[in-house]
Amino acid sequence: MTDTASLSESMKTSDIDAILRGNHHDPFSVLGRHDGHLRVFAPQAAEVAAITAAGTTPLERVHPEGFFCGQAPDGAYRLRMRAGSHEWEVEDPYRFGPVLGEMDEYLLAEGSHRRLYDKLGAHPFTHEGVEGVAFAVWAPNARRVSVVGNFNAWDGRRHPMRKRLGPGVWELFVPGLAAGEVYKYEIISPHGERMPLKADPVGFAHQHPPETASVVEGLPSHQWQDQDWMEVRAARQDRKAPISIYEVHLGSWRRGGENEILDYDALADLLVPYVTQMGFTHVEMLPVSEHPFTGSWGYQPIGLFAPTSRFGTPEGFARLVERLHAAEIGVILDWVPAHFPSDAHGLAQFDGTALYEHADPRQGFHQDWNTLIYNFGRREVSNFLQSSALYWLDRFHVDALRVDAVASMLYLDYSRQPGQWVPNEHGGNENLEAIAFLRDVNERVRQDHPGAITIAEESTAFPKVSRPVDDGGLGFGFKWNMGWMHDTLGYFRRDPIHRRHHQHDLTFGLVYAFSEDFVLPLSHDEVVHGKGSLIGQMAGDRWQKFANLRAYYSFMWTHPGKKLLFMGCEFAQEREWNHDQSLDWHLLEDPLHGGMQTLVADLNRLYRDQPALHRLDCDPEGFEWIDASDAAQSVLVYMRKSDDDAPPCVVVCNLTPEPRYDYRVGVPQPGLWREVLNSDDARYGGANLGNHGAVQADDAPWHGRDQSLRLTLPPLATIVLTPDGTPAA
Repeated sequence: MTDTASLSESMKTSDIDAILRGNHHDPFSVLGRHDGHLRVFAPQAAEVAAITAAGTTPLERVHPEGFFCGQAPDGAYRLRMRAGSHEWEVEDPYRFGPVLGEMDEYLLAEGSHRRLYDKLGAHPFTHEGVEGVAFAVWAPNARRVSVVGNFNAWDGRRHPMRKRLGPGVWELFVPGLAAGEVYKYEIISPHGERMPLKADPVGFAHQHPPETASVVEGLPSHQWQDQDWMEVRAARQDRKAPISIYEVHLGSWRRGGENEILDYDALADLLVPYVTQMGFTHVEMLPVSEHPFTGSWGYQPIGLFAPTSRFGTPEGFARLVERLHAAEIGVILDWVPAHFPSDAHGLAQFDGTALYEHADPRQGFHQDWNTLIYNFGRREVSNFLQSSALYWLDRFHVDALRVDAVASMLYLDYSRQPGQWVPNEHGGNENLEAIAFLRDVNERVRQDHPGAITIAEESTAFPKVSRPVDDGGLGFGFKWNMGWMHDTLGYFRRDPIHRRHHQHDLTFGLVYAFSEDFVLPLSHDEVVHGKGSLIGQMAGDRWQKFANLRAYYSFMWTHPGKKLLFMGCEFAQEREWNHDQSLDWHLLEDPLHGGMQTLVADLNRLYRDQPALHRLDCDPEGFEWIDASDAAQSVLVYMRKSDDDAPPCVVVCNLTPEPRYDYRVGVPQPGLWREVLNSDDARYGGANLGNHGAVQADDAPWHGRDQSLRLTLPPLATIVLTPDGTPAA
């Protein structure tokens, strides 16, 4: 140590050593202006001086590693530094006061900050008249936290942060920085260990994987022009509205000519007109939250506040959403609060402790996915996740969140053997903390963003998933009907000769169809992991496979429940989905594939135009069996009804390769009935067997009704009939 006479009496050699070693827990107590002295740590400089309007005050180099001290100038000052022939000026970060206010500190500590993203993260900011970036990160157990980047040669000693003791948040205003800077946090654990450099948990942008740093971006500042959509979206997402969802993985829906990934704007150019043409009401995107491993499809995210940089900037994502809204298409994002990956730069052991996750692996480690489970009972973690949900709705005008893996959140013994889980306080297997979290986030969405909804991917019979919280429910708007998917897809995999013994696979779903507000999902999960494509799972030869899939889609679109179809399934992609390449759009040159695409578009229009097919999707009054008993011929007949004066729809499914002639079906009223859809139509690739567009009802009682129709049932086909005077597909 050199001469320290210029230091104040309160300055200790141990404090200087701690700053030099990057171990000081309170750098603001050492650096900056104190007792008439100015102290600066600048290992990159050989000389340092304080400059003001009144003149220049050289500082003494009191330690060879770059600790300087001298008389503090009056008023605002800058630092002039020199190393060799290079000279530059900077602001001193340690002359600025805190950025976070007392109310922020209180709400962050309480875990009730509804706009946590306004304060945490990296925000370009003018502070005390100087432009720079305000950084803030939650790490309550850390000994020291520094922000590091190219601007300080990734040296954690140079920008240690101020700790706000109440919430355990570290903050620092770094003058002179701007959007585009790359950064991470260097954290010293409670045990003195230097953790792997961490990306910002509330970072608004990140480097393109495999690079892992955060990027200063600030909150999205898109000037939204979608007011017309926002005013009507509540009605468009109501349980009585026609909701037909096109599920999309942005990285593989379409690619460029060299298999390159398209950016958000290029995707918008293609996706918006295509979805409009196909008649889908919503696009659901597999998670766009930043994620390190492309092969996770986004389901192992690290950046819960950042659209992935694979497709461009946050502003580019905002433009994609707005263009979908301009076309009156809703936007659903997959959101993953159930678990997170253990990558070293992520949330795992963030401050050297199990901060976001449970310390006990029986609670904190997900065996199926080798991921970590959030500690939903910790108020700050719950607040972090809730703020993420609200962020996408607030800053990107997303219309709905599809919450992934809800079942894994609800049960403490999910995918665990006895002895591998910890019961709740009542001895049961329900995760009471996760249940409280889900209810809370659903209520916050409802209160803060009227018209927005949440959708649960929940595969068990947990009660009241889509019922209001004040009715004892979880508060979701809709729930995926995984049981319906499993049963019906299994049925269509069977050879038709055996289907007579499995008619219940198609009828059982109506036993519970109105216990929740359901979405019928044929999602990405059904075309991966060796399952093959949907068309590949259908029974029979090539013609029968296509006929089966056309009949299946027509059954699905006329069945109670909202609809969801994964990309490529609308034109019967034949190979299993591969996230690393584009869909096989060239298949549309084949009439069978083109016909399937035409059928799906017509089904969407029929579903939208016929109130009987959507208004009572979630109510038992909207469905009536006409005949579910003809298992011997694998025929189903049912009726869909509306709650207004709209006419009913009668649906007949013949699920064998045998055509049925003079097949009598009871109907609720006399007159002419039009065949508004026939999945065997030649336009769809069928044999064009049917009823020539219309059938006159007879006064012949059948199926308990006074009138009936004598129909020709095409093989492996579904037909839809309505009383005369209603529009065709």
